[in-house]
Amino acid sequence: MPAKFERLRLQVKYLRGTDKFSMSNRIALNQISNQHALFVCTTCASIWQDGKRVGTSGGQVMLEQLTQLHRDWELREEFPIRAVECMSACSHPCAVALTGDGKHTYLFGDLSLDPETFEATTAAILECAGKYYRADDGILPWSERPAPLKKGILARIPPLRKVAANLR
Repeated sequence: MPAKFERLRLQVKYLRGTDKFSMSNRIALNQISNQHALFVCTTCASIWQDGKRVGTSGGQVMLEQLTQLHRDWELREEFPIRAVECMSACSHPCAVALTGDGKHTYLFGDLSLDPETFEATTAAILECAGKYYRADDGILPWSERPAPLKKGILARIPPLRKVAANLR
């Protein structure tokens, strides 16, 4: 059976509640869907003059550093980085989000651009993304998140599938 149809079959069984969604099915669905993304706001920490952005934004600098680290990351194929023009976290720059199919989405802000901690912060973002990837439901307990991502969490948004299930 083609992968896209197998994925749909597993999702239908899960949504109908006809499958306990065993670990093997979760792994299979995750491998088939493989839909994860790290969003990076490229507008964060911008300097504006006369209504126009001037120079390189802090978010763009963060994106460039993450992209460089991402090249050697074990999950680079499974967890792409996506630039986002604005994530509306303007009072909490820099902002990134972790999202995955059927998982909670996390929005983190107040990520430091301080040269003394910047490399550690960007490495911590990928470390946290790895933990997120391995979590079936996307839940990232505070105690398991790297230090730069323990504070500055702006939102944890439930997966649509969970919200839909609660409406039944």
